[in-house]
Amino acid sequence: MALDIGKRKMTMGVSIYNVIRRLNMKRSQINQEIKWAKTLLEKNNIKLPPFGYWTLEEWKSSNRNLATIKEVMLGWDITDYGRDNFNELGAVLFTLRNGSLKDNRIGTPYAEKLIVLKDGQRLPIHYHESKTEDIINRAGGVLAIKLYNSLENGNVDYLSKVCVDLDGVPHTFEAGEKINIYPGNSITLRPYMYHLFWAKEGCGDLVCGEVSSINDDNIDNFNAEDVSRFSKVEEDEPILHPLCNEYNMVLQEQNG
Repeated sequence: MALDIGKRKMTMGVSIYNVIRRLNMKRSQINQEIKWAKTLLEKNNIKLPPFGYWTLEEWKSSNRNLATIKEVMLGWDITDYGRDNFNELGAVLFTLRNGSLKDNRIGTPYAEKLIVLKDGQRLPIHYHESKTEDIINRAGGVLAIKLYNSLENGNVDYLSKVCVDLDGVPHTFEAGEKINIYPGNSITLRPYMYHLFWAKEGCGDLVCGEVSSINDDNIDNFNAEDVSRFSKVEEDEPILHPLCNEYNMVLQEQNG
């Protein structure tokens, strides 16, 4: 996978080079990708918690206490990172469990996600300041990943070797060397380690698992590409399932 990520200073969440015009994802595409992901998960006998299947009407009419789900952003997360090229750069994610960095009484002391990728689809190159995560090939194709260290100024280190654990065993790789993670295998990504991963081309669609320390996507994604973590949405059809970053807005609008 060829990618020119450039040498650029990072700011929290996006690079300082905001040169790309942000485009909205249509709700129809979001709904379509959720349906696709649910089919792939079902094919691999991977089940979601009840709220993963709730319709908007069920969210609105629920008499359950949903404060934790909303606070720690459990549920569906579909993004094209503001680049309007979802099949190349994008993902369907679902947060199963999470906690709060501000209040340890909320949620769990760890996070767990599913990351569903189409053949050849990738995430942007990024690192986290606080999160350590295991990325696990749960089902489907092959997870390909490239790793880089970060320099003190936040830039990508293209030269130094990277030390990483694969299923608990230390390995050393050249910067940017491609690593293949096969079904059942995993890789441990530590803070300040740049990672770029994708569903290896020609090997099929992929279901990844992520088990990590508490996750806060609002403040702990540092990208070496000009991207937005969450996509803005153009409403062109009814909502199938609300996204984790829009609960308050969507449910308030619907109840207003």
